[in-house]
Amino acid sequence: MSDFYPLISQWYRRNHRILPWRLTEDPYKIWLSEIIMQQTRVDQGLAYYNKFVEHYPEVSDLAAADEQEVLRLWQGLGYYSRARNLCFAAQQVVDEFDGIFPSRFEDIKSLKGVGDYTASAIASFAFQLPHAVVDGNAFRVLSRYFNDDTPIDTGQGMKVFKAYADEVLSVENPAESNQAIMELGAMVCKPKNPDCENCPLNGTCLSLKEGDPKTLPVKSKKIKVTKRYFHFLIFPSANVQLEKREGKGIWMNMYQFPMIELKEKKLKSEVSAIVKSEYDLDLGTKIFAEKHILTHQHIYATFWKVNKPVEKEGLIESNLVGLDQYPLPRLIERFLENYSEVFSD
Repeated sequence: MSDFYPLISQWYRRNHRILPWRLTEDPYKIWLSEIIMQQTRVDQGLAYYNKFVEHYPEVSDLAAADEQEVLRLWQGLGYYSRARNLCFAAQQVVDEFDGIFPSRFEDIKSLKGVGDYTASAIASFAFQLPHAVVDGNAFRVLSRYFNDDTPIDTGQGMKVFKAYADEVLSVENPAESNQAIMELGAMVCKPKNPDCENCPLNGTCLSLKEGDPKTLPVKSKKIKVTKRYFHFLIFPSANVQLEKREGKGIWMNMYQFPMIELKEKKLKSEVSAIVKSEYDLDLGTKIFAEKHILTHQHIYATFWKVNKPVEKEGLIESNLVGLDQYPLPRLIERFLENYSEVFSD
């Protein structure tokens, strides 16, 4: 156990990826990177991190930004509540901490959208505080190293693996210790094909000695998935009709084509009757259909032509060029990338 940190730190110094947030101790930039990288691949997240640092070099710049502008910059990254939380938390830093990013763990955790994991990451990476970071990669390394099949998605699992993480954490160098275990999980101790032969811990990993690393970690719960059926109504014209999604839920404060949502799959004739009843429109040909997968929801989206503009309170119109000023969900953005010719004179 005593050689856990020396082994992974030596491996990390030789093999880690050079990423901009690892080259700074600025808590604001580290916070940005942690929020952006949640549920995001490094190659995708890197481009967004660079955009945000360029647009908002200081936390005060982000605090003063318009939420719609931030959502537009976030467009395509998904999980848009993260972007809204960024705005709120930046304003907290300005209002509650005089514009100086907090350095105490409890204060960091008080920021909107920041939980134990993110607060631990910022505390250790920016301030060298001895807080163990337990993300998906760390869960995987620790469950395999200790050959522990306690489900990681339970309260007991959180306690068990947090204790393991604290046990192997280097209190003298918590930043490198946390980075090393997460990088090992990302590059070597992978979910499906762990590279045990080249793992620096292969001499003491209990699951490699006593079991099968690929069976760990264990989860006890299956995610309940809700099916939703979106029918977007498009009148072919140079003017694109948009509506703003209000209230809580996916894509809040973002823009989409006018649509109706149904609770179950319907035949075209049934959809046509509903559209006729609600908007006095004739449903035309189907332009495109796609299953859009989110963590807890599967959206079955169909884009239909209709015979005239939709009449509905709150609709706005824009030409294609003007759409750049509106934050759009990735589903709508992808439609425009492939079917923008629908909106022509």
